[in-house]
Amino acid sequence: MSLKINIIKDKLLSENWFVLRNFTYELTRNNGEVVRHKREVYDRGNGATILLYNTEKNSVLLVRQFRIATYVNGNESGELIETCAGLLDDDSPEDCIRKEAIEETGYQVGKVDKVFEAYMSPGGVTELIHFFAAEYSDAQRANKGGGVEDEEITVLELSFPEALAMVKDGRIRDGKAIMLLQHAQIAGWLQA
Repeated sequence: MSLKINIIKDKLLSENWFVLRNFTYELTRNNGEVVRHKREVYDRGNGATILLYNTEKNSVLLVRQFRIATYVNGNESGELIETCAGLLDDDSPEDCIRKEAIEETGYQVGKVDKVFEAYMSPGGVTELIHFFAAEYSDAQRANKGGGVEDEEITVLELSFPEALAMVKDGRIRDGKAIMLLQHAQIAGWLQA
């Protein structure tokens, strides 16, 4: 059963980097009671992320980069170890993630497998992320990676057991990376 939603106000607060709006809406509960909510919603567009893995080496490729939001929330260095990711802009999720893989990691990936989609912070962010996985080999290395002009990205090739240990001890705290690494473990792609 779907809830009845009535948007009362949609006010633009900012469209600096992305779009921040303030919504006032009424939600009719299943029992007929109507409640009014006022929420801010951040629209940054949808994105894609990928876990690049190598079954022969039992390894994964991750990236490390500075993230201001983590820095202002207690991450002392501001650096985060993540799966390669980017915003779709006008690309399909598949095209986006292939482009991001070559820019960030330096690996030219062909076939990508979509594993799932997820809203990462649905209480206030509209973004839907498309999650992918693809095998990589040393032969697919086209450049050193590192991102585009305004990015400072370090490529990390880690053994799968080391990556899982880094999740457990808190060195990997990116939700995308954690979800894809755990998915790889459940699916049995690599040996823990």
